[in-house]
Amino acid sequence: NPILSIVCMSVLDLTTLEAHHRDVLAKTAYDSGGKYFGLWISADAALVLAGAVLTSYVGVVGLVRRLALDRCLPQVLLAENRFRRTNHLIPICFFLLCSSLFTLLSGRIRSLANVYTLSFLCVMALFAIGNMMLKYKRGRIRRPVRASWPTCFAALTAVLIALIGNIVLAPGNLIYFFIYFGAVAGLTFLMFERIRVLKYFLFFVSQGPQHLQDRFAGVTQLAMDKIRSQKIVFFAKNDNLEVLNKAVSYVQQNELTRWLKVVYVYEDLNDPMIKAIAENLRVIDRCYPKMVIDMVLVQGSFCPEIVAQISSRLGVPRNFMFIACPGDRFPHDIGDFGGVRMITH
Repeated sequence: NPILSIVCMSVLDLTTLEAHHRDVLAKTAYDSGGKYFGLWISADAALVLAGAVLTSYVGVVGLVRRLALDRCLPQVLLAENRFRRTNHLIPICFFLLCSSLFTLLSGRIRSLANVYTLSFLCVMALFAIGNMMLKYKRGRIRRPVRASWPTCFAALTAVLIALIGNIVLAPGNLIYFFIYFGAVAGLTFLMFERIRVLKYFLFFVSQGPQHLQDRFAGVTQLAMDKIRSQKIVFFAKNDNLEVLNKAVSYVQQNELTRWLKVVYVYEDLNDPMIKAIAENLRVIDRCYPKMVIDMVLVQGSFCPEIVAQISSRLGVPRNFMFIACPGDRFPHDIGDFGGVRMITH
């Protein structure tokens, strides 16, 4: 992009750039290489645009599906088409979302580009911030590429400068960004707090007429029970009481469920760690009376294959399975575990 910008400014003057902001690449190609070169660049741009649209739909399906699996977005988005076994509601909702923004901006290309730029730069800033958080909180994770602290700060600074520049250039478009950001953030917040919302709804229903209580109270209670019945799995490496307590505390504070299964994978039945973990879990169980804590023993070696088997046997998706942060000598790649999350050191 910077190189293309330099080429365009080298070939065209600012007045021409302003007049042809919709087709600046085609105009640059036409002026520098003639009519057929301009047609070639226009056809290439159309193909690239088609690929970009397809890529955006593929990307958003994967992203939204993962968020729905993690219960950050409504589960209804996971509905599958019976013929193609695809999550058809996700691309439909994405199309409606994009169409609504296009309609709201009355088809103004510059405004659309500015809103997209704001979104893109915010994502890039979050990449840099997330990288720094990983370096601070999960520095022991084995990874093929490591970015230095100066590189992270330089990248974040460059993105923030570009973000501020775009806001100053068109501050009026910021409102559209916040409208859509607020809608998605509000929906996500409701998903995180839906037990609390259902409790409030149940309370107000209980204060109303009897026919409303008969109609909604039971259904609401069943919905809360279903949400809380989701099992969570934590793979214990040893009997470290602090780590076990952190795992239980994390589930209680950040998950809607109250059912935790602590899994220990052992190779020898006489492993003294089995008894030690059981004793520590008894102590923790008394400290968390609202939690249901089970201990599950599995003979074998901790690897992606056995995690998949445990997920199938217990009926717990792997994105609801947690491990402590592994060290740099951990023999497996985290991605091989199919979505297992890290929640503590």
